[in-house]
Amino acid sequence: MAGRHFDAIIIGSGFGGAVTAYRLAEAGLSVCVLERGKPYPPGSFPRTPHEMGTNFWEPSKNLYGLFDIRSFRSRLWAVLASGLGGGSLIFASTLHRKDEKWFVQEDVTQGGYEHWPVTRADLDPHYDRVERMLGAQRYPFQSGEPFCTTPKTRELKWAAEQLGLEWDLPKLAVTFANDGSQPEIGAPIAGRDNLHCSRRFTCRLCGECNLGCNFGSKNSLDFNYLTGARRFGAEIRTLAEARELGPLTGGGYFVRYLEHEPSGSPSGNHRAAEPDGPVGRLVELACDRLILSAGTFGTTELLLRNRCRLPEISSRLGLHFSINGNLLAFACNAQRRVNDTVEPRRLEPSFGPVITSAIRVPDLLDGGAGRGFYIEDAGYPIFLEWILEVARPGMMARLAGFAGRRWWSHFFTTPPSSMSSAIATTLGPGRLSSSTLPLLGMGRDIPGGVISLRKGHLDVDWRVDASREYFTRLSEAARSIAEVWEAEFRSSPFWHRNRMITAHPLGGCSMGRNPGEGVVDAWGEVFGCPGLYVADGSVMPGPVGANPALTIAALADRFADGIIEAARSHSAA
Repeated sequence: MAGRHFDAIIIGSGFGGAVTAYRLAEAGLSVCVLERGKPYPPGSFPRTPHEMGTNFWEPSKNLYGLFDIRSFRSRLWAVLASGLGGGSLIFASTLHRKDEKWFVQEDVTQGGYEHWPVTRADLDPHYDRVERMLGAQRYPFQSGEPFCTTPKTRELKWAAEQLGLEWDLPKLAVTFANDGSQPEIGAPIAGRDNLHCSRRFTCRLCGECNLGCNFGSKNSLDFNYLTGARRFGAEIRTLAEARELGPLTGGGYFVRYLEHEPSGSPSGNHRAAEPDGPVGRLVELACDRLILSAGTFGTTELLLRNRCRLPEISSRLGLHFSINGNLLAFACNAQRRVNDTVEPRRLEPSFGPVITSAIRVPDLLDGGAGRGFYIEDAGYPIFLEWILEVARPGMMARLAGFAGRRWWSHFFTTPPSSMSSAIATTLGPGRLSSSTLPLLGMGRDIPGGVISLRKGHLDVDWRVDASREYFTRLSEAARSIAEVWEAEFRSSPFWHRNRMITAHPLGGCSMGRNPGEGVVDAWGEVFGCPGLYVADGSVMPGPVGANPALTIAALADRFADGIIEAARSHSAA
């Protein structure tokens, strides 16, 4: 094992892994980060149909792209990321703190849904630290043109006022302005101190956050925590997918990972563990402390597959799964009345970052009814506006009419030389795309799902029925916003079929006060497995309610404090 032993190995480079890697490397520990995906410097995120066709993660099919789409028997879909920086590469940059009163402490042994062994007060110092590191800025809505007139931001604020609901501008991991400067679109960001050595630019308001930011405007983890970790000596290995882990005789842990070879040409040492799997060689490492940060599905699956080597692990493994109350709805063909006339209400979904503002609907715990939630303006890239317009029923008729008129003029009349007005008429006013906006909801669904292995494959048993009352309230709130805009309300097509889609899977290795309540303690250490930690969304004993990225990172920062203290105590002894 010479040269292959580290103080700490971290599996995954998302909000848990990147934060932990930075903190441990900063403290002087030797650190190795294993990330299954590739690095994505600015300019490398696919955009063309040809590129997007291979931008998915399924190594057994020689696909090593960014998006990992999962589908489970319980009618659940999940959207995950695979790349250096994990979910930060495709998240909408929103940095909400978990509401103070939503850190519920119910007795799960007596039928309660969740018990949080940490409080908001415990996490606030870590929230502060993470926000500084991520360069958090609010969308500069009060900073003059064009920010102050951003249609979707302005209209969501107005809708909240009409409905008597709380509206705010959450902090975002996006750079709108250099320090001490006014916000400016596409201005160079000072310095190139990042592991990609790439130039970056302030936000161009293009709505492409969820596809990966090609301008480096989004402060994804590769630009801060992972850059810092490498600066402090951490070794970062990409295309390195952990497969096996277990304790070593005498203490510590081993990890075996598959070194992917996207070209498909084997290096000569090993293939994957399964006969029809991706080509690559297996590499073994050892460490004193092992931190699992492969995400809710990745971490839980690793522990389930290696459970035989960890006999002391809690029987709660796989429980308390939640989708963080995710629900997508649409307000279509919004209108406004001006002087007794009706005109389109401009929402312009592709202008601005994906999310700029949020409406908060309170919980029974803080003055509301039922389980609380957020509704956010969810934009999307401009090419989807073109697809929406081309796909609408009238477009083919307009194209046929244009072709027919040109044919008639060519053979039977003298056609005018200018075709500008005819082309403009054929394209149409773009009313549908400019007056339609997705509304992204998230909140406190009931964390009753179970993650398991079924016939050798990861399986999730999560049913909407337990949280139907919550989702109905969320859907009706979104409908109220659409009605204020005089828009047609469209709930998610998945919702009508009892099928849900989430970008925020949580749970499976939940925190608890003891092994009968959770898999890890309040400091992320696995019960019964000294030196084995979990730092990612899987440790949540229930939904965060708000966007979970900041809470995952804050918990990882707290866990790092405990790991560093334990390492120093061990060294002193």
